[in-house]
Amino acid sequence: MSIKKEKNCEENVLVLQGGGSLGAYECGVYKAINKLKIKLDVVAGTSIGGINSSIIAASKSGEPAKDLEEFWLTLAETATPQFLPVKMREISSSIYSAMWGNSNAFLPLWLRPSFGFTYNAPYLYDISPLKKTLEKFVDYSKLKEASRPRLIVTSTDVQNGKPSTFDSKYDNFTSDHVLASAGYPFYGISWTKVGNRYLWDGTLLSNTPLREVIDASPICDKKVIIVNLFPRIQEELPRNMSESWHRARDIMHTDKTDQSVRMSKIISRYLLVIKKMHDILETSALDEKGKKRFDELEQEYHKLACERGAIIKEMVRVERKEETHYLFEDADFSSETVKKLIRNGEKDAEKTLVNFGKNSSI
Repeated sequence: MSIKKEKNCEENVLVLQGGGSLGAYECGVYKAINKLKIKLDVVAGTSIGGINSSIIAASKSGEPAKDLEEFWLTLAETATPQFLPVKMREISSSIYSAMWGNSNAFLPLWLRPSFGFTYNAPYLYDISPLKKTLEKFVDYSKLKEASRPRLIVTSTDVQNGKPSTFDSKYDNFTSDHVLASAGYPFYGISWTKVGNRYLWDGTLLSNTPLREVIDASPICDKKVIIVNLFPRIQEELPRNMSESWHRARDIMHTDKTDQSVRMSKIISRYLLVIKKMHDILETSALDEKGKKRFDELEQEYHKLACERGAIIKEMVRVERKEETHYLFEDADFSSETVKKLIRNGEKDAEKTLVNFGKNSSI
């Protein structure tokens, strides 16, 4: 008997990158998704993208767009004057964050009474305040509700350098699972221990966890929205070392899923050919030896075409644009910048996603 792939198995997937304060842009994108009434089946992210994803999937109030925006307004700092020009505001706010931290997200060790000149630690900032803030907006028990999207969060194992993926289909989420994806060592953010593993930011391996989504859900075809926080294209060349580092950082962290899309197209063609050959054999008059051989091949066909037969049917990227090039723009939590990022994300997504799901072009 032929084993058929489940019909109409399709998922809408939102993939959110890491990028510190730039994650406010993802908040705006989700507001547009909510406004356009795009139903999400899977939400995946790493670093700040994982934190945003957890609020979207496990919103305590049941209004994720509202909770996500309130979360970002809670992180916004008001010490930096709003009237400053963009570049000056970025610099002032990032310096403020580096020196004084963010009371709702991370605090520097030197503000602790126990800190001294001989103090030594593998990190500079404690992110336990972020855990308290996050838990004001999420209720992980709601992930078991059928109406909630599946949550996938990625991190990196400090000791073996391998990816560690948490999936609400199999894991009982806590805030530690989410914070484990946000410990970025190059900014001095602490790791998080989950079970017997010590975990850092998933960005160290991939800032766009689409592959992890495909591995976690290899059966259903995908229509994917990716929020790209780091511009892929910059026409002007860097003018100094700071801009060179900034551009290199963008290149390292930008979306690199083109290979996954190309492979999806190739796999789609292969599966179509295999299916046609399979159907021909299935309806052919085979002798006993041929039927036995066909039954053996049937199992391999099932594994290839049914158990891991997902393809990317549509891919849409929402791309953040830059007014200025500043290396530490992702540490600018000033109220004006956070609000502007939310507005820009919403506006860009409304334009980009207006026809999402109405075609299958990648």
